[in-house]
Amino acid sequence: MAVAAPAYAVKRRGWAANHPMARMVTRRLAVGVVTLWLVSVLVFAATQVLPGDAARAVLGRSATPARVAAVEHQLKLDRPALSQYWSWVSGIVRGDPGTSLATRTSVWSLVGPRIENSLVLVVLAGGVGTLLGVLIGIVAAARRDKPFDHATSVGALVLTALPEFVVAIALVSLLATLVFHWLPAVSPIPPGDSVFDHANLLVLPVATLVLVVMPYAIRMTRAAMIDAMESDYVEMASLKGLSRTRVLLTHALPNALPAVVQVIGLLLLYLAGGIVVVEFVFEYPGVGAALVDAVSNRDIPTIQFIVLALAAFYVVVNICTDVATLAATPRRRLPRR
Repeated sequence: MAVAAPAYAVKRRGWAANHPMARMVTRRLAVGVVTLWLVSVLVFAATQVLPGDAARAVLGRSATPARVAAVEHQLKLDRPALSQYWSWVSGIVRGDPGTSLATRTSVWSLVGPRIENSLVLVVLAGGVGTLLGVLIGIVAAARRDKPFDHATSVGALVLTALPEFVVAIALVSLLATLVFHWLPAVSPIPPGDSVFDHANLLVLPVATLVLVVMPYAIRMTRAAMIDAMESDYVEMASLKGLSRTRVLLTHALPNALPAVVQVIGLLLLYLAGGIVVVEFVFEYPGVGAALVDAVSNRDIPTIQFIVLALAAFYVVVNICTDVATLAATPRRRLPRR
């Protein structure tokens, strides 16, 4: 005879099934796992068709065929592609991304510090850029069609039109070489040192990325705030005699938050790819420089791990952005009855 489940268990399962946030997180996690698997397949296939030979790239052009064959056997490059793929994926799942073909050291020991350095740039530039962009966007919306609004709109358009390397070179010329000599022109963090031990080396790379991403935050926040301020509930709050500041912060801003959260997520995703140019200009030891070196040396395990790590970052940021957007939308975050 079947035993009925307790009422509280049924109620709990019903909450998980009907709550929009629980459903969305479950669905996004499943899609994220499938996405990472597809990315792993594509990355592995792409590295297999790279021109040149990995063993010969390690040994040099003067290596004999016997030596090349011995290295291929040592690196397990002579095994079938499916066997190589399974060995690599199972190692990733176990936390072992393999051994670098160029340095013969662990891929994690080679790439881990570079990922940490790049994350510092992304977090600092994303945090400062979005904070300043949101604040300026709110003020510009509050002073719509006034001189401040026009000035910020023109400035945002100008910065949006400039590539990252132009902004970087302009800052270097202004603050490090031609006009002032306040900051170092390049940011080569010594190997083994923490990036926070050289805070002065972070100023120019972070400032460059802030100036690159801030215009998008300004324009999107301004548009979202203007749209919220033209709604009926904000007009009603104004007719009730509430102060301008209270109307902006307690009525318009909460309803503009979903769009602002989406902008923050997009900026973080942009920074994950946009830091490559900035790292090159400032000689900053980040994941972008590591990927360029790995491609030059045909270091297949390092290439595969970096690309998969970037894909995982994209998946995580997308999930967090969707959850934050749902949490900022009151009518969508409540469970169905």
